Amino acid sequence: MDVVRPEFLPDASASREAMEALQRDVAAAAVFADEFEFDPARVGRPEGPLVAGVDQAFLDDRAVSAVVVRRGDEVVERAYAVTPLEIPYIPGLLSFREGGPIVDALRGLEHVPDLVLFDGSGRIHYREAGLATHMGVAFDVPAVGVAKNLLCGTPERDVDDLAEGERVPVLADGDVTAADGEVIGYAVQSRQYDSGRQSINPLWVSPGHRVSATTAADVVLATTAGYKLPEPTRLADAYADEAKREVESREE
Repeated sequence: MDVVRPEFLPDASASREAMEALQRDVAAAAVFADEFEFDPARVGRPEGPLVAGVDQAFLDDRAVSAVVVRRGDEVVERAYAVTPLEIPYIPGLLSFREGGPIVDALRGLEHVPDLVLFDGSGRIHYREAGLATHMGVAFDVPAVGVAKNLLCGTPERDVDDLAEGERVPVLADGDVTAADGEVIGYAVQSRQYDSGRQSINPLWVSPGHRVSATTAADVVLATTAGYKLPEPTRLADAYADEAKREVESREE
């Protein structure tokens, strides 16, 4: 899989000012609307598009970046890369910490996915350029951000105890460069307990590139299989841990 827009690749050695400026350029180049050739209703089906999930594990000062590509329930390819981490985690600048390792893993793919789901934010980001947006624009691939925590923006209403399959719009506010009140993503309740005694928190889903907010939420719900996380990123998470153990075993 090739980088299409190398000018947008994250540079971990850049100043914070330069990083934020690049994110604004990424957001300006991003398309937060459906711009793809596959049928989103077929995502997750045997005859559907290739959907990749991306996640990472960490080994000392290195990232183990893993990608799992699926068509329906079939895994058609897996790839990983082990890359040094150059900077610590800084809220809003995740793509500069983890983007380089992810680029290395994606470059190792023989298949070009139709859609990529990332463990991180897309448009739900201060400058509308989270990890999924940054990688989506650099590779010019339809991308969706699936985050476990809300970085910014305001849910339209309370998200406690949502029913399974329910979604609540996340609106831009003063912390986001988008116009106030614009829908930049959704709180998506991918799984919920039946008892009501405990509650599972929703996922924070947002478009990364060439996908609308509504479609981003649709494809996440279409790719869950009894777990909170969508299968592409859940399997990528498991593969990252597997690859980490392989690396540790070789280095013993």
